[in-house]
Amino acid sequence: MARDKLPTTQAVRVLRDHDIAFTDHPYAYEPRGGTAVSARELGIDEHAVIKTLIMEDEQKRPLIVLMHGDREASTKNLARFLGVKHIAPCDPAVADRHSGYPVGGTSAFGTRRAMPVYMERTIAELPYLYVNGGRRGYLVGMGPADLVRVLNPQLVDVATAA
Repeated sequence: MARDKLPTTQAVRVLRDHDIAFTDHPYAYEPRGGTAVSARELGIDEHAVIKTLIMEDEQKRPLIVLMHGDREASTKNLARFLGVKHIAPCDPAVADRHSGYPVGGTSAFGTRRAMPVYMERTIAELPYLYVNGGRRGYLVGMGPADLVRVLNPQLVDVATAA
């Protein structure tokens, strides 16, 4: 992907609107490849690749979970933290409707619907992170303080080994 062909997604617009310095990282997308593929293609640590998960509680209220690429989010621990009975990943079609992005290209920036954001606490400790830029095969890199400033996530401890 040539530099002048990089996408201008809703996520990129939000980053620019908030004066976030970010780097562009296009890569060869593989369906169901996840963060392992993006990390491999870009030559970066999968722990610094942050996945954006669209989940919902038992009332079908959507929420965003930001998690290290090499970890899983414990839905049981998240439900306990939130004081709800059940948290589960949204069906892909439902996640697409909530976020406005296709699964595999979901960004926490510029979602169609405003949703609460929960971020694994240790993400804030990274020196640099990579998150989806709103398109399959496209990550943006930034400092975690910028992500926190724009998304104002609630920090949680719900990571488990992948």
